[in-house]
Amino acid sequence: MGLLLALIALIVVAVLWWKAFGPKRPGPGRVIGPDDDPDFIWRIGRQSRTDGPAGPVDPSD
Repeated sequence: MGLLLALIALIVVAVLWWKAFGPKRPGPGRVIGPDDDPDFIWRIGRQSRTDGPAGPVDPSD
C-alpha cells in the first residue's frame, strides 16, 4: 500500500514539475491579421486620404 501511495505521489510531482518547467505554449491563440487590425485599417484610410486618387506624388517628376 505504501508503495502505491509513493508511486501516485511521484506521478503527481512529475506532472506538476512538467507543468511548471515543461515546454511553453505559444502566446495568444488568435492571431490578428492586418485586415482585422483597427490600427492598420485606420492607417490605410488616412494614407488613402492624404495620397489622393492618383497616389503619392513623386518629387523627381
